[in-house]
Amino acid sequence: MVARVNTVAFQGIEVLGIDVQVQMSGGLVAFTVVGLPDKAVGESRERVRAALHALGLALPAKRITVNLAPADVLKEGSHFDLPIALGLLTVMGVLPDAEIARYVALGELALDGALTPVAGVLPAAIDALANDRGLICPAASGGEAAWAGPDLDVLAPANLLALINHFKGTQVLTPPKPRMQEQDAPPPDLRDVKGNETAKRALEVAAAGSHNLLMVGPPGSGKSMLAARLPGLLPPLDPAEALEVSMIHSVGGLLEEGRLLRQRPYRAPHQSASLPALVGGGTRAKPGEISLAHQGVLFLDELPEFPRALLEALRQPLETGKAVVSRANHHVTYPARVQLVAAMNPCRCGHLDDASLACARAPKCAADYQSKISGPLFDRIDLHIDVPAVSPADLSLPPPAEGSADIAARVAVARAIQAERYGGFGPYPAGRAVRTNAEADGELLEKVASPDAPGRALLTEAAERLKLSARGYHRVMRVGRTLADLDGVEGVRRRHIAEALSYRRIAPGR
Repeated sequence: MVARVNTVAFQGIEVLGIDVQVQMSGGLVAFTVVGLPDKAVGESRERVRAALHALGLALPAKRITVNLAPADVLKEGSHFDLPIALGLLTVMGVLPDAEIARYVALGELALDGALTPVAGVLPAAIDALANDRGLICPAASGGEAAWAGPDLDVLAPANLLALINHFKGTQVLTPPKPRMQEQDAPPPDLRDVKGNETAKRALEVAAAGSHNLLMVGPPGSGKSMLAARLPGLLPPLDPAEALEVSMIHSVGGLLEEGRLLRQRPYRAPHQSASLPALVGGGTRAKPGEISLAHQGVLFLDELPEFPRALLEALRQPLETGKAVVSRANHHVTYPARVQLVAAMNPCRCGHLDDASLACARAPKCAADYQSKISGPLFDRIDLHIDVPAVSPADLSLPPPAEGSADIAARVAVARAIQAERYGGFGPYPAGRAVRTNAEADGELLEKVASPDAPGRALLTEAAERLKLSARGYHRVMRVGRTLADLDGVEGVRRRHIAEALSYRRIAPGR
């Protein structure tokens, strides 16, 4: 007899159906797992054997073969423990094979038979619902699986014994309820930032249109403070975005207790981060920081201190909104539609504009330091602003009257205008839904962001004088469209183009 149990493997956030085939036959006593398993899957036979022993069940003295089909797909992760155990229990006659065939199973087994949480439950649940199957997962992941929909039959036992009793009718498993991430403490308020009104305005524009932002200023001028307050200006995730972001975090094993995210991600990796940590990869092609920040903010502090190769790897994800991890036998693609916020000193010592503090190599040191950022990466940033040092007079002033809540209200109105505008165009381009001005491109951008005649003349003249590339030209149009949305006007006017051009900074040495 051959027992079959449905489970899944993952390529990025894509789900691949896996057929776990378990056979017991005569011959030399052995327990073999085949089908291109990695080390974690190969070790599952010891965890399964110990878990069954904890239930008082001993494996028969037979040759046991577990095949994970299709055999040419690499199987990674510990979530194969539960389907292998269910296959053994089915072939031993403990569980009914017809009932097990109705479910997709995934979960890691402890040595005492308890089920521990695993990564990827949410995408597996959505795939199970699409294929008209139920889902069996650990109790700690039940709240995550329940978000797939009320029509999904979810069994979330705490241990293997509870699952066996459920199928035998001696115990009833309560369906899990969807769980959201707990509300964190309120984000820092912009009232804490004194002075730097131009930087606050740029932060509002960046939040309204989801534009990339680069802040350049001396140490202690407030660049990190401004970046930390950007999440407080952004609207919360809508249901579709929350599900998409949570799927990435689920595959990465970062959903705490299976709770879906409600706030936009804010990721701030250190300069020592490796290329796989930032873009994605590793032995199991996990999502990197740029994918974990999808639909949120990726903050890179001290931008020139990151390795050059790492910064260059960001160019393609920033342009396409996707991070592609290439392997010899397959490619894994993760969504990476992020809002990049970067901060840097104008030079290595940071005091370029203060002759009393600047080093002896100024201003040449500024050109050398800022040239660590390549022109193509610099061109992909919509807003470039100088953040000067805050004067003692500004620090002695009372907190500003306008805080994050006031600015967030204006940002929400601008985002609502964009949602209504782009909702009428449908998926564009290549099936991608455009949500914000920063994502508009090509014909769509020309249609929604073309300035009036005076604005077009100013933009053309500035493009010639500033030597703007085609990408820079279009990014000025996007920022102009956002400024018009903040003003609540339909057309992009000359004043909007003028302000957008003021945010195009020419770096030394270029």
